[in-house]
Amino acid sequence: MLQPLLALVHGRVLTDEGLREDVVVLVREGHVLALAAPDDPRVAQAQRHDLAGALLLPGFIDVQVNGGGGLLFNDAPTVEALRGIALAHRRFGTTGLLPTLITDTAAKMRAALDAVDAAIAQSVPGILGIHLEGPFLAPARKGIHDASLFRTPDTDDLLALTAQRRGVVMLTLAPEQVAPPVIARLAEAGVRVVAGHTGADYATTRAALDAGVCGFTHLYNAMTPLTSREPGVVGAALDDPASWCGLIVDGHHVHPASLRIAINAKPPGKCVLVTDAMPPVGSARAEYVLNGQTIVARDGICMNDSGVLAGSALDMAGAVRNTVNLLGLPLAEASRMASTYPAEWLGLEQTHGRIAPGQRADFAVLDDTLHVRETWIGGERRIA
Repeated sequence: MLQPLLALVHGRVLTDEGLREDVVVLVREGHVLALAAPDDPRVAQAQRHDLAGALLLPGFIDVQVNGGGGLLFNDAPTVEALRGIALAHRRFGTTGLLPTLITDTAAKMRAALDAVDAAIAQSVPGILGIHLEGPFLAPARKGIHDASLFRTPDTDDLLALTAQRRGVVMLTLAPEQVAPPVIARLAEAGVRVVAGHTGADYATTRAALDAGVCGFTHLYNAMTPLTSREPGVVGAALDDPASWCGLIVDGHHVHPASLRIAINAKPPGKCVLVTDAMPPVGSARAEYVLNGQTIVARDGICMNDSGVLAGSALDMAGAVRNTVNLLGLPLAEASRMASTYPAEWLGLEQTHGRIAPGQRADFAVLDDTLHVRETWIGGERRIA
């Protein structure tokens, strides 16, 4: 039996053509049925939900979420932890995410892969796959990662990474640590291979892009910079028109001018907002332990006693606000950087990231200050 038709009325809807106030979003069976005129006969027959002039945006998709709600994925690679992390981020308009496991043991990596598979099988709302940030990284650009756990992929790693999974698998690696044929094997198996925590030069990075690297993890951070005679990883990222770049727009990780330069250098649609979120997001807990170090979130900055950044306390609604207020981008573009473009990066553009017929009914409802009022996943209001 079909679910009742739902009509979301009186909203300012971000469509493919931009923000519109003259459309009603009709939802059935968890998907957008149509963008209808207010006088469409179907609207009168539907259950109505009045948005009272709020912004209706595509639900946010975050490809880099280490934790939230006081939980860290590395501490508990379980379905229940994933449920709690997704719930914490849902308050901020995130309707899809990749829980991110930073560098850890081979056993922990396999447990994380299995937990995400199980969460998707159990239809945990919002879990789209997994992001493994390491352990195939460069000690020279380790950041907060435990370099003692860095290694090169072995046969068992490749079998685990290329096995058939229910969701997307994204893998951050350092191109100088993994040979191009291995990158090609991973990419051919459907793994979204991205470069990060790397001291590679331009030529090595270019070879990795040619082999199958499709993007860059938190551009500028933990990678070789762009200089006059050696473009480095940043130069390769900005020079390559096909790859995506994850940007942490929190006012701390990267200067706003550098972010604007990246956005202007890349073709439209290739810069994606990410949070790199840690347990304090959606939690009153300001401290957490990572790799045996106490990390404190203060004034939106997560760092250890030595001042090394350890992820962020950023949420996706905050990233959208910062993109508008700090970078000066239009709201429609900031919203697409948080929804449409990450969906394309993950290969989910046919079902996620837009408000259009046939798309999943995943929405973030925002007020005029760009704070979240409601979050919808699959046509159900999950947070109000």
